[in-house]
Amino acid sequence: MDAWTAPDLDELLDGAVVVALPLRVRFRGLDVREALLLRGPAGWGEFSPFAEYDDAVAATWLAAGVEAAWGGWPAPLRPRVTVNATVPAVPAGRVPEVLARFPGCTTAKVKVAEPGQQLHDDVARVAAVREVLAARGPSTAVRVDANGGWSVDEAAAALPALAAGGPLQYAEQPCASVPELVELRRRLRSAGVEVPVAADESIRRAEDPLAVVRAGAADVAVLKTPPMGGVRAVLALAAQLREEHGVPVVLSSALDTAVGIGAGLAAAAALPAAGPGAGEEPLAAGLGTGSLLAADVAAPRPLEGGSLPVGPVEPDPELLERRAAGPERRQWWLDRLRRCHALLP
Repeated sequence: MDAWTAPDLDELLDGAVVVALPLRVRFRGLDVREALLLRGPAGWGEFSPFAEYDDAVAATWLAAGVEAAWGGWPAPLRPRVTVNATVPAVPAGRVPEVLARFPGCTTAKVKVAEPGQQLHDDVARVAAVREVLAARGPSTAVRVDANGGWSVDEAAAALPALAAGGPLQYAEQPCASVPELVELRRRLRSAGVEVPVAADESIRRAEDPLAVVRAGAADVAVLKTPPMGGVRAVLALAAQLREEHGVPVVLSSALDTAVGIGAGLAAAAALPAAGPGAGEEPLAAGLGTGSLLAADVAAPRPLEGGSLPVGPVEPDPELLERRAAGPERRQWWLDRLRRCHALLP
């Protein structure tokens, strides 16, 4: 499965389908998620870098899609992957509605630091999440994700407030830059605030993903398959982080379609156990984001007991047709595909 030949541009274009999928709630500033799907000899792959990313960054996402459609994935170590619920920056009153779409999930990632909102909005949302999770059993976990939206001062004030109602498993990308993350970790330790810091954007946007850890900026690494270049690239980086630096990883999605989620699950299912010989599963993956889509390209995977089954996805032809992007958007994505293909190694 590891030996495969990258396709030429005509092969990519021949199997390319562009879709536009509506979201249930506004997420990352989007109401519609667009993606270009690739069909190859090994199955389907996804090319869906966000519109603001330049071609050099987007080309890595293309490499991940090509790997899925032409190379396939390594064998899984487990048939299902435990996932977290994802709670957008909704009012606290909507939290039960959101979490109802994640049956059995006992870990939740909560978006915070949303532009236009205040800390009290975040505190209320996290409190509402804790209340719903408490009914699901004693072993629950809450994570928060600021997407780099706080300054060091803001994060140092916000995280103790968010942790006042219970522990936080970690705070994902509380500040934008590596020096800010280093300073925040120092301040939290000095103040006796036990909130681990996870790096996401600081890893996937860095020329050297390990530089974040070497600088002492992260306790946890959040990795996403598309921006790292595919399943094999993610697994190689995860092994380095774990074996050389003792940093655990969390596999997460980039608001992928069902096709892209398949790649993320393949990576998460191939991660070794969290503890040597302990048989512990890796930390819950952030791969349940399909519930945020109001429509997808395939029937949803059954989310049972807070976990998703592993395996590739075959898009439904009827759904592909129904959710096809308009002519202008399709052309925009095909032009982007041509430019990014030229940048592949």
